[in-house]
Amino acid sequence: MSYTGPDFDPPPSRRFRRGPLTVALAALVPGALLGWAVYAAVGGSGDDGGDASASAGASASASSPAPSSAGASPSDESDESDESDESDGKKPSASPDSGSASASSSPSASAPAGTGPLKGKVVVIDPGHNPGNFQHTAEINRQVNIGTNSKECDTTGTSTNDGFSEAKFTLDVAHRMRSLLEGQGATVKLTQDDDRPFGPCIDERARIGNKAKADAVVSIHADGSGTGNRGFHVILPGPVNSGAADTRAIVEPSRELGERIAGNFVRATGNGPSNYVGGGTGLVTRKDLGGLNLSTVPKVFIECGNMRDSKDAALLTSGAWRQKAAQGISEGIVSFLRG
Repeated sequence: MSYTGPDFDPPPSRRFRRGPLTVALAALVPGALLGWAVYAAVGGSGDDGGDASASAGASASASSPAPSSAGASPSDESDESDESDESDGKKPSASPDSGSASASSSPSASAPAGTGPLKGKVVVIDPGHNPGNFQHTAEINRQVNIGTNSKECDTTGTSTNDGFSEAKFTLDVAHRMRSLLEGQGATVKLTQDDDRPFGPCIDERARIGNKAKADAVVSIHADGSGTGNRGFHVILPGPVNSGAADTRAIVEPSRELGERIAGNFVRATGNGPSNYVGGGTGLVTRKDLGGLNLSTVPKVFIECGNMRDSKDAALLTSGAWRQKAAQGISEGIVSFLRG
């Protein structure tokens, strides 16, 4: 998704409540980012002038820890419309997708929860942008109410310069996450699994998580920003109370979820936070995304990298790297749900 639309809100200052959970969270992201900084200084490629996500390709693979508590290795809201994606108006061609994880036999539905630390927990994964949106531009351009104003139902998403689409990327990462989280005993539901012609619209995506009474919802995306803009960022809901939107109850838990994901994403992938939004924190707060505004359960978005930058694109198109991304996001969810 491209961020040519509304300005980002600056990351809010830390809360002053100093309970044990808050203290732990306060240490989590800085520690992870410090670890990334040491990695970049000692083992990083250093070939991109100190960009926040300099640790690409093989270096990232070498520095990544072995899979941990999120389980064994094995789609928007993209509000995304909300995100004013740059999609060039053309349908990206399918690219070879080495290492892709297969979908379960029942699209969008979770397999029966097993035993594990997340038994009884419900996780909704929201893969941004349906691959079929390109054939349904009239439908996805329909306006829907997001509380503060109206936005398009959805967008097509972006793609790499070689035609690997954001929609394919998000579904692949979602499938990998589903395997990891179900292995931990969670009940997992996808908002879409390329099992419908287009959509769902951003308001419906929010309702899916609400109806499921999800303990955590994560919307998966990749950005479409300019060349040289690199790294991931996690988008948090800001306080909104307008029309059908009231995020006040989820702002704090969503921030905790986002911080956990950011810290684990750094450790799992070896890649640093965005060098173009978030002030190096990897965290951005927004009040203009319907998928967040209409959620009544903890929810965040993650932009895993920038598809329009060749170095980030090399990672996003790698099945091995997507497994690391899925691992990092999943471990962040596990950490959040286990407290």
